[in-house]
Amino acid sequence: MRTMARARFVRVSARKARLVLDQIRGKPVAEALATLEYTPRAAARLVEKVLRSAVANAEHNHQVRNLDDLRVVQAIADGGPVLKRVQPRAMGRAFGIKHRTSHLTIGVSDEVNGAAAPAAPPARPSAPPPREERPAAARRAPARRGAAKGRQKPAAKTTRKSKEKK
Repeated sequence: MRTMARARFVRVSARKARLVLDQIRGKPVAEALATLEYTPRAAARLVEKVLRSAVANAEHNHQVRNLDDLRVVQAIADGGPVLKRVQPRAMGRAFGIKHRTSHLTIGVSDEVNGAAAPAAPPARPSAPPPREERPAAARRAPARRGAAKGRQKPAAKTTRKSKEKK
């Protein structure tokens, strides 16, 4: 069963939280908690609380007893509202300060109960498909940087002073 936990309006930017969430996505819960314990980022403490909440939700709501089967299948940090403040500066100026917030969402799943494991991205073909044959004129080497493609340089512009000299 997939179980979710969400922490909203957390005082950490979504960009900083995503750095931590990328480390635990797809891992078993025990390994994810160990990773978060030794991650030296402030967002790791917040993500750890949300992950523990998701595990508790799985135990309580879906009666998952074997926590070794739980994996982190979803870990998202969405941007929340921005608290805008003003910092007074010299000569009457004011600089804006943005205190960003985020919404952290973590989903855990028990694979034994039938929830699908996170799908691997489709494999890319090893060789590109063959290109259509082009005419000989289109196959010539590309022009070097700054060189005109077969065109002559435009004539120099004449100005009033250059006409007077003649």
